[in-house]
This record gives sequence, C-alpha cells and structure tokens, in this order.
Amino acid sequence: MAYFFQLLFAGIAQGCVYALIGLGFSIIFKASEVINFAQGELLLVGTYIVSAGVFEWHLPFFLALGLGIVVTVIISLLFERFILRRMIGRPVFSILMMTIGLDIVLRTSVIIYWGSNPVPAASPFAITSGFNLGGVLFGANDLWTIGTTIVLCAALYYFLHYTKYGLSMRATALDQEAALAVGINIRSVYALAWGIAAFIATLGGVFLAIDSFAIDPTFGGVALIAFPAIILGGIDSVSGAVVGGIVIGVTQVLTAGYESHVTNIVGAGIHEITPYIIMILVLLIRPYGLFGTRKVERI
Repeated sequence: MAYFFQLLFAGIAQGCVYALIGLGFSIIFKASEVINFAQGELLLVGTYIVSAGVFEWHLPFFLALGLGIVVTVIISLLFERFILRRMIGRPVFSILMMTIGLDIVLRTSVIIYWGSNPVPAASPFAITSGFNLGGVLFGANDLWTIGTTIVLCAALYYFLHYTKYGLSMRATALDQEAALAVGINIRSVYALAWGIAAFIATLGGVFLAIDSFAIDPTFGGVALIAFPAIILGGIDSVSGAVVGGIVIGVTQVLTAGYESHVTNIVGAGIHEITPYIIMILVLLIRPYGLFGTRKVERI
C-alpha cells in the first residue's frame, strides 16, 4: 500500500508540473485563441538560464531563477510586440506557424550557445531533502511543486476575477469586438497573457528539471505531454488545465509503476502513450474537454 501512495504522491507532483505548463497554453488561448507551440522552448530557455546562472555564473539559485523568468518573459513580450501584433486579423494558421518558427529559433539558439550535451539542473534542494511518513517519501521538490501550483492557481483566480486587467482578459476571451467597444486595450491583454504564460512555464520547467537532474535541448518536448492535459481539461479553461494535468500525471506515474506486471501483454513503455489514450477517450465523449466551453455558431 505504501508503494501505491508513493506513486500517487509522485503522480500528483508530476501532474502539477504538467498543470503549470498547461496553464501557459490555456492563458494564451483564452486571451487570443492562439495555441503557442513555442511554450516548450520558452520552458527550455528558462531552465538553461537558471542552470547557467548557478553553475557558470555562480549566482544564488533564486537569483538565477529570477533571471530565467525575466529573460523568458522578455522573449515572450518581444515576440508578441513585434511579430504577433502585426498578425492580428490574419488567418490563425499563419499565427500558429509563427509560434512554430519561434520554437525552432529558441531551440537552435540553445544548441548554438550551450551545445547538445546534457547540462546539470540547478536545484536549491539536496536529493534526499524531504521526510518519510508511513513508508512514503515526501520529497522537498515535490512538496514545493504542489505548493507552488496551489498558490499560483489561487493567485490566478484572484487576478482573473478581482483585478482590472484580469477582468479585461476574461472580457477579451469572451468577445474581442465587445471588449474593444468598451475601451479595453486588447494589445495589452495579449502582452500580459504571453508574459504570464512565460513566467509560469519557467517555474514548471525548473521543477521538472530538478526531478530529471539534467537537461538537454530535447527538454522542451515535455510540452507535448502537457498538451493532452489541456485538451483533456478544456483548452480554454484554466481550472481544466490543472485538473487535466493532475489526471495525466497520476495516470502516467501509476502506469509506469505497475506496467512491469503486464509487460508480457502490452509491452514495455505503455506509460508513454497513456496520456494520449486518455485524451482520445475523453474527447470521444466530451469533444471540448472536461471543462471546455462548447461553442455554438449561428448561421
């Protein structure tokens, strides 16, 4: 039983990382109806800068973390200001291709500067940090991941429901033309959404990097696992991204923990595809995800 609870706790922590990454997708989509395929590479750049800050530039961890967040936020704001802002009113497909282009540019830049070999992940915790309760190890990184996710979700809820800019973001997501009509600056809303998404992505990437002990240029691919989480929860739902992330994380870790018992039947590595299997099954029943908004168009 302790083994099950250990896997469950690890799955919740892993799911919180997916939730943090998924929140970035959802916030940008909610504000502008654009899927940011460069989210994983923003995460990659942030984690590399944090690692370089600690091991190359000998900065304290939290100062390096702040530097990583600032750089990724600046990249996002510059991309939104000088590229996406010029694409307003253009076909959505063209905007998606722009984000894919940013993805390639960021990954290539990382390879040019740091090379393709793995680099150590910066961490403020020792590997054995945490405590043992009833045979279950509650690692410090996992506890901080869960705690940070809870705090960020509470802060986002307050921001979206009780602040001027949060209400503007919700109004823009609901109806852009109506938001413009009442004087909301949609360009500011878009920039704010991209900045928040970059901030959250960097935090998620750092937590994931600590668990991985090392990072390489393929690290940004974790966004492909977070993507089923936001589709599962509903791509335009912030709460859905959190629920979907936790569901995917718990399922993946539990499957990995017990797949050795069914390897002869289903083969090894089944946990790699379980997020996508769950996503497909849910979408067959609820095409807009668990918490997604059903859109009705009148013709």
